Amino acid sequence: MTNRVSYAPQDFQKMCKQAERDHESKKLLLLMERVKRQIAERSVGPVQKPPVSITRAEPGAVRLPSRSVPLER
Repeated sequence: MTNRVSYAPQDFQKMCKQAERDHESKKLLLLMERVKRQIAERSVGPVQKPPVSITRAEPGAVRLPSRSVPLER
């Protein structure tokens, strides 16, 4: 026969509550790390998109004449 350690019911309940607190602490730490990472990404700033040139015709956009083309007479 093996000797099993038997805990008193109140000790077992204390251990369960401590395990729950530890689990919640780990979840909280993970959440805090995720939020810190998101804040750091935002502080870097959004990726700046180059300005859209008018030469890219969008539906309904008016295309201006190019200034480099010599004027026709």
